Amino acid sequence: MVNRPHLRPATGGSIRRQLVVQLLIVAAVLSGLLYLSVRGVADTAVETTQDSILGAATIAIAEELRGGEDGVSIDIPYTAFSMLGSIGEDRVFYRILVGGETVTGYPDLALPESPPGSGLDPRFFTTSYDGSEVRAAAVVRSVLVEGRNTEVMVIVAQTRGAKDAIVAQMANRAALLGLGFFALAAVLSVITARSVLNPVQRLAEAVGRRGPDDLRPVERPVPSELAPLVRALNGFIARLSGALSRTETFIAEAAHHIRTPLATLRTQAEIALRKTDDEATRDSLRAMIRAADDSARSAGQLLDHAAVVYRTDQRTEERIDLCQLARDMSDSFGPTADIRDIDLTTDLCAPPVEITADRLLVESALRNLLDNAIKYSLPDGSVAVTVGTDGGRAVIRVLDRGRGLSGARTTQLTGRFRRGTNVADVVGSGLGLTIVREVARAQGGEFRITEREGGGTCAELSLPL
Repeated sequence: MVNRPHLRPATGGSIRRQLVVQLLIVAAVLSGLLYLSVRGVADTAVETTQDSILGAATIAIAEELRGGEDGVSIDIPYTAFSMLGSIGEDRVFYRILVGGETVTGYPDLALPESPPGSGLDPRFFTTSYDGSEVRAAAVVRSVLVEGRNTEVMVIVAQTRGAKDAIVAQMANRAALLGLGFFALAAVLSVITARSVLNPVQRLAEAVGRRGPDDLRPVERPVPSELAPLVRALNGFIARLSGALSRTETFIAEAAHHIRTPLATLRTQAEIALRKTDDEATRDSLRAMIRAADDSARSAGQLLDHAAVVYRTDQRTEERIDLCQLARDMSDSFGPTADIRDIDLTTDLCAPPVEITADRLLVESALRNLLDNAIKYSLPDGSVAVTVGTDGGRAVIRVLDRGRGLSGARTTQLTGRFRRGTNVADVVGSGLGLTIVREVARAQGGEFRITEREGGGTCAELSLPL
């Protein structure tokens, strides 16, 4: 298990973008409907106005018809054409029929499909004349001719250029209105999407500000739509808290129940070794002691590795004086170094080197570095611990004159249960450098181990200041 503090979750698109796009689509549809509605209303209104004027002009002409013994007299009033000219410069055509015969006007002007009723009630229809579409009105009036009622039909037609121009002008204004509505809707869509997602953002910020040890339930007020998410999050936090608590308990109990029996076994084997004179038995007891030491060391480092992995998710940051920490750790390994006649020295820079990190993790890394250096050093050798700074980082180096790396690289030696090819005769679990690597990653630092000129190794752990 490796801590990845900067791992980003996989994303499936932006809710805000989807919401804005959907609102913009709705706004575009509404803008289009607004344009079509305004254009339709404008077309109907202009046509109704034109029909009213056209009908009034037709009625005005029909009212001027006079019957007599000599036939029908027609006096087309000037006001009729002046009314038609009031809405635009369109061409006007007319046709007057008496008893079905054209007496004046344009004889090829189309008749309505059904004759209009009596009573000067105009019938409107659309047709084409002289290559143009025209709107026409027809009325029928009865006049006395030679003592008989004779029907006279008056048809007046007008081209639709003025009407089309007015509709186009109003349509352009409707288009501008639709564009303005769409622009306003776009701004409101962005504001609305941001407002709708603000509770989610505030919830994320509230959870993100928590420290690694803060596993309290989320009690922040949220909209009802987010309540299922908060309940699921609280359930996950509760399960995580229980799992971490069980892990911590297991590590503590395992450390006790594994190390104690092994220590007892080793002690009993040493007592038996002192009491027996049989050489074969003594060899077996020595092998047993060695196996107990090997098992105790492997179990200890396995538990140490589990504790480091657990601690990386539960870090407690504090200011640490690396010089003082290195001095204390060197003093604790002093007796072990003296037993093997190894000269353990420290070279610490004058001003204190302070970092913000988890003390237990850094102690674990330094303890494993010193343990490896002393374990693999030759008798009467030397181990040096230095602390300094380099490029904005604190650097801890542990240097020895031991067996070296036999050409192995850092990545090969820091893998779990991996050891060098030249240390098979030394008790080890292959987890010491793995623990150091895990600590470096958890603290945002780096670890590397290299060969030294003249023999030995240099293990370097750098941590951000």
